[in-house]
Amino acid sequence: MDDSKKADIAVIGLAVMGQNLILNMNDHGFKVIAFNRTTAKVDEFLEGPAKGTDVIGAHTIEEMISQLKSPRRVMLMVKAGQPVDETIDKLIDHLEPGDIIIDGGNTLFTDTERRIARLKPAGILYIGTGISGGEEGARNGPAIMPGGDEKAWAAVSEIFQSIAARGINDQPCCDWIGSGGVGNYVKTVHNGIEYGDMQLISEAYALLKSLGLTNAEMSQKFNDWNNGPLDSYLIQITAEILGYKDKDGEYVVDKILDSAGQKGTGKWTVISASDLAQPISVIAEALFARFTSSFTEERQEAQKIYGTRQIASPSDKEFLIDNIGKALYASKIISYTQGYMLLKAAAQEYNWQINYARVAGIWTGGCIIRSRFLGDIQHAYAKNPDLENLLLDDFFVNAVKENEQAWRSSVSYAVNSGIAVPGLSSALSFFDSYRTDRLPANLIQAQRDYFGAHTYERIDKPRSQYFHTNWTGEGGITTSSSYNA
Repeated sequence: MDDSKKADIAVIGLAVMGQNLILNMNDHGFKVIAFNRTTAKVDEFLEGPAKGTDVIGAHTIEEMISQLKSPRRVMLMVKAGQPVDETIDKLIDHLEPGDIIIDGGNTLFTDTERRIARLKPAGILYIGTGISGGEEGARNGPAIMPGGDEKAWAAVSEIFQSIAARGINDQPCCDWIGSGGVGNYVKTVHNGIEYGDMQLISEAYALLKSLGLTNAEMSQKFNDWNNGPLDSYLIQITAEILGYKDKDGEYVVDKILDSAGQKGTGKWTVISASDLAQPISVIAEALFARFTSSFTEERQEAQKIYGTRQIASPSDKEFLIDNIGKALYASKIISYTQGYMLLKAAAQEYNWQINYARVAGIWTGGCIIRSRFLGDIQHAYAKNPDLENLLLDDFFVNAVKENEQAWRSSVSYAVNSGIAVPGLSSALSFFDSYRTDRLPANLIQAQRDYFGAHTYERIDKPRSQYFHTNWTGEGGITTSSSYNA
């Protein structure tokens, strides 16, 4: 077959994301081959959603490869982990040097780096591509975060940037993130921030509900907030969810079991933060809150034993409602700040060159955490690429100061009313720790030295000089090795 008549790219995996990405590519003028391990799904897709398009179906790997232009571009939209490796096993003998495999799933960044190394001797290029936006984003424009072998970027950039959402100044929400597994890592941190966002919003919902607001009133309040600094996709859909009624006229949200699931990316974020000693407390609390929510029967039994605390009666209900919105905004700033702290630590650890302003720009459209103030984050890093922390940028300094008292008031109301707000309260605690020039960690170091001779630094001596005290008069001068854990 004449190469000019062949397809531009093949997509393996016809679940929701795979199908919608194929249709998106077709809409933008690219000829796509659809393939699935269960070949009946190929025919169903061609006779269903892809009917009337230029999408081509293939029923074998050989047939798929034979219909692709060189360099062959094959995108995997299969479950992360072993299924990706198994698919690569089936592809590798049919590909040639310069051909490209693209993993579009939620993949652990170290798996991508392992696969890059594995395919390098064969000359096959590999891209680990984070994609965010869910079903709607895949169909109409997601945020795309590719990283891996940079030689492959020129061959896929036109496709990716054409199908991506458009963000600030109509820029495509897709750009090359960097080498190795950094594309997958940035997507993992995106998902961690998403966990934090969702937890904070759920806590605001709990506080509003405790004040007696109806679902309709809460829906309107989230709509109002979405017209201000909190403007974001997650706030928007929260308003829609709270206003949605079932066929019987009752609100669907009230019928949903309060046990939240998770697919692993939030856990990966927290594990990586632990490895890199980064205090992403909001994301961690969001993950742990999901775990706690799964103890449904235990929680129900505990409530019978301990009862329900009397909700504090606010003197000015409308004032407190306004404060809750401000507390949500301030806490979201902390969540994104912690996410960027983790990105910076990972970049240093793994020698990645990450354009932090561009990452924020990619996240302004298509993805789940898209929000107005990502533009403010983009501006902060564009103004100062070496910005040490978002909380040191003038915009965010002013935003936190303006909302700090409302934040404290909302958390105090929650604590006094017995309403769990691990996200809002941990965000506030992180802020208070970060703004404190002397923490009580000196006592912790003294304790560590007392029982384990772990040594300590002194405020009256240069850093990196370590000292040990014989606290009991019975110890020796031998000290434990210094290390960070």
